[in-house]
Amino acid sequence: MKAQLPQPEHYSYLRHRRQFARQILLPIVLSALVLVGMIVWISVATFQQGGDVGRWAAISTIWVIIPMLIGGLIFLAILGGLIYLLARALSVLPYYTGIAQDYVFKARGVILRGADMAVKPILALNSWLETIKAFFERMTP
Repeated sequence: MKAQLPQPEHYSYLRHRRQFARQILLPIVLSALVLVGMIVWISVATFQQGGDVGRWAAISTIWVIIPMLIGGLIFLAILGGLIYLLARALSVLPYYTGIAQDYVFKARGVILRGADMAVKPILALNSWLETIKAFFERMTP
């Protein structure tokens, strides 16, 4: 025996059920019916005695390309907006940001030179050890 859970009977639940049927289920069912109707209509119009298959192929291609065109236009608008904002930002930025960039470039050179100087003794020691190792390997038969 399985226990049956009671269904809520309060106002918000009943309202939710009505909204679900009217706002979710009905549009989906109507869209599916319209789509099936369009498929039947296009099939009848295309494959009848004097149907023009090439024209319907062109129409189908247009409908396939339209979403990509809309996406491309949205991307183009975003890119244009970013270019405009960057141009405005470059005209507003102060002269001193270029100077700060030069100092950062100089600091990069100093940091790289310091890192090379810190590693140089270890690399030299490894080189000597490899030379000694190679010398002793040649000595053994």
